[in-house]
Amino acid sequence: MALLPAQPGRGDTIAGKLLFLIVALLMCIGVVVVYSSGAGWAEQKYSDPQYFLWRQLTFAVAGMALIFVVGTIDYHIFRKISKLFLFVSIGLLALLLLLKLAHVIHGAARRIGFGPLKFQASDLAKYAIIFHFSRLLSEKKEYIKDLHDGYYPMLILLMTVVALVALEPNFSTASLIAIIGFTLMFIGGIRIKYLLATASLLIPIAAVFAIAAPYRVARLVSFSGGEKELSYQVRQALLGLGNGGLFGLGLGASKQRDLYLPLSYNDFVFVVIGEEYGFIGAMVILLLFTGIFVCGIIIAKRAPDLFGRYVAVGVTFAIVFFAFINIAVASHLMPTTGVALPFISYGGTALLFNSLGIGLLVSISRYRKKVETIERAQALLESKGGVS
Repeated sequence: MALLPAQPGRGDTIAGKLLFLIVALLMCIGVVVVYSSGAGWAEQKYSDPQYFLWRQLTFAVAGMALIFVVGTIDYHIFRKISKLFLFVSIGLLALLLLLKLAHVIHGAARRIGFGPLKFQASDLAKYAIIFHFSRLLSEKKEYIKDLHDGYYPMLILLMTVVALVALEPNFSTASLIAIIGFTLMFIGGIRIKYLLATASLLIPIAAVFAIAAPYRVARLVSFSGGEKELSYQVRQALLGLGNGGLFGLGLGASKQRDLYLPLSYNDFVFVVIGEEYGFIGAMVILLLFTGIFVCGIIIAKRAPDLFGRYVAVGVTFAIVFFAFINIAVASHLMPTTGVALPFISYGGTALLFNSLGIGLLVSISRYRKKVETIERAQALLESKGGVS
């Protein structure tokens, strides 16, 4: 494995430790906020106000354990299995659509599994794209700028995943996966003219697809229209954020969570944070995700090889981008989407997949330290051998 040029300082190991602490804090906040925002919904749906609390706590503990385990292993394992990872995810996405066509699944075909062991195949596909694109960009550096041997194969893989996710239908997640894929190709050296030419074709297609469904049109109208056009969700979200003021109403004092704001424990959990902890609490969440971004970029910059660098950028961008999209939607800065707030929103498998990503960042931050320690030990042994 060819290492990238060494850079002075211990910023990467510090960034890995700080990243672990930030995510642990976000998970703790998530457990508290999910219980606060979901107790009423859990009582109504499951006759148990603590239903969401124990599930979120269980997945948070499992997520922390996963970060610790993945952080201690060699992240190059995911380079070896990246192709398998990708084709399994494509197979699952295709299976979901087949089950939908066979009327086994009704409505959106997003989750696969049995009983409580269900997960969104798009979460797996998102990380599969990150792993496999990082492998291709690092291994095919010599001809990655070639249109036929470099760009087209990656574009076909990305569009296959994006199309399958969009047909679930899950247009917002499909769009975000496409952005992540094109971002990796851009930083990996794909010619900008290829990316711009592709974007000029895909944007009109995406626009037509977006307005093909009445519910997506309603979301766009709600976002672009005046106050009278606001949807019920957006209106309740803005009321909640306004109620919070500077310091918030206090823990458990949210008014909007009491069956007024749909999905207050998931897509709109940021509203409950803003209402109960105010502008100060909302800014703390923003700063924590900014901290993840800074730590991720430091780890990427000092990654020991190109695969590690691209994985670090992809994982960091995926988590932070999803977070700020969720916050923007809750603040009515973007049209409503179904994007959850990483590590805070209720949802077990999404939390575990994001924990896998954080574990990889920790692993990358530790790997250079291991390599440099081995190199120093070898140099010391060689110098002693030379002296004797």
